Amino acid sequence: MAIPISSRKALREWKLYGFIVPSLVLVATFAYFPAVSAVYHSFFDWAGGDAKQFIGFDNFRRAFRDQMLWDSFQTVSILIVFNLFKMVPAILLAVLIHRLRSERWQYFYRAMLVVPMIVPHLVTLFIWKFFFDPNFGALNRVFDLTGLKQGLVWLDQTVFHWGVFSEMTPIGWLSQPDLILPALFIWGFPWIGTVGVLIYLAGLQSISTEVYEAAELDGVGAIGKFFYIELPLILTQVRLNLMLLIVGTLQGYGLMLLLLGESGGPGGRGMVPGLWMYNRAFIAGEFGYACAVGMILFGFILALTWVNNRYVRVEK
Repeated sequence: MAIPISSRKALREWKLYGFIVPSLVLVATFAYFPAVSAVYHSFFDWAGGDAKQFIGFDNFRRAFRDQMLWDSFQTVSILIVFNLFKMVPAILLAVLIHRLRSERWQYFYRAMLVVPMIVPHLVTLFIWKFFFDPNFGALNRVFDLTGLKQGLVWLDQTVFHWGVFSEMTPIGWLSQPDLILPALFIWGFPWIGTVGVLIYLAGLQSISTEVYEAAELDGVGAIGKFFYIELPLILTQVRLNLMLLIVGTLQGYGLMLLLLGESGGPGGRGMVPGLWMYNRAFIAGEFGYACAVGMILFGFILALTWVNNRYVRVEK
């Protein structure tokens, strides 16, 4: 006996509900509940256990007087500026791959970009930590072999008087406060992010060949094509990557935790808001205060996202 059409539709709807409802429960449990819990506990003096005391906005008042927290925001602002410069190599590489005439070679380079994603990010961080080692790290060896160290020592002693470079002492990239930010800038060289390049490539592939043909008829060269065609037409992708970069830099702290420890290195020079939140929660046991710091960080991210959506416009 055939099942009526209305019954079959009802059965499909019940199956759909049977999949959606558990999914919503899981999302609420593992995504929304921790966020709501953080908001709730930010108003308590809470050490992570069952005991807690309501203190209102005291955690937030303390945060606004916390000099380390505001120094960490200054540090993360510098890192955001660093990362803006690091966007350039990814854009240039995407343009170079896009201009390859052979589709086979384009596919090859795209595949080669994806291969490093197989390596766990934690392994990459450990490799970079070894690079920065003052005695056995590859970075200091490169500086010694190329003579760059002698140049830095000369600049230090005769021009800038930094007091951080010495001919007889290995460069302590992670042990000297004045060198921590330069080390974080060097990190990730040559600064080609796989996801960023693929996003730019997706935008470049949407440019029609007629645009290039018209430019060639007008005598536009390779550099002119980049500034007048390719860069303006991928500004949507640049805007997307810019927002992801800002949010990721503000939220991130894993790199600093691994390279510098929970204190942010000597003098706390590498301290960022996420690492300070981790420090207060898991080192000092001040989970309530850490939740308040997280709420302030959330406010900064939300404000920057609103500014980006409101004022950063891309018109083609």
